[in-house]
Amino acid sequence: MSPQAAKADDGTTLLIACGALAREIRALIALNGWDHLTLRCLPAELHLRPDLIPGAVAALAEADPRPADRIKVLYADCGTGGALEALCAEKGLELIPGPHCYSFFDGNDAFAARGEAEMRAFYLTDFLVRQFDAFVWKPMGLDRAPELRDDLFGGYETLVHLAQTEDPELDARAREAAARLGLRHARRFTGYGDLERFMAGIPA
Repeated sequence: MSPQAAKADDGTTLLIACGALAREIRALIALNGWDHLTLRCLPAELHLRPDLIPGAVAALAEADPRPADRIKVLYADCGTGGALEALCAEKGLELIPGPHCYSFFDGNDAFAARGEAEMRAFYLTDFLVRQFDAFVWKPMGLDRAPELRDDLFGGYETLVHLAQTEDPELDARAREAAARLGLRHARRFTGYGDLERFMAGIPA
């Protein structure tokens, strides 16, 4: 939805979110009956140009009639180098804590505690398993030059699928992705982690 499409304040809280989280956020809203939340997603492809994320978030927030305390930003830092956090602080927007979605799905404290034990892990969420070619294989040029695989992924040992759902088809696709990258496969069921806890704390 473009900034121009913002409507009058309907009393709900606006969630400005990464498109890569859309399925999970909609599932949580439906599961919990959180009809006080309105979702607007920016294109997931912005992850390929993280420098554009703060400006895109600002444009949606500035075009919306809601006060800042009823606009929540469901992005992690996502490679913006602190620019998104600075923008949210400047505009009084609450930003979900965490350096990236791997961390808040896993639970920020749990993810941080693993630290060095997973220094050589390459993470995929359910979204990235579904979109492996579009967001990993092709952007890294492996569709054109597969011989680069070992140069790009030689520092990793294990592909860790952080699974939000119980889905055997996705599990199989994650194993296939690990094989294509020449990595061991591991699966960790996270559910929705700190994303769910953050959303649950937004008052009706």
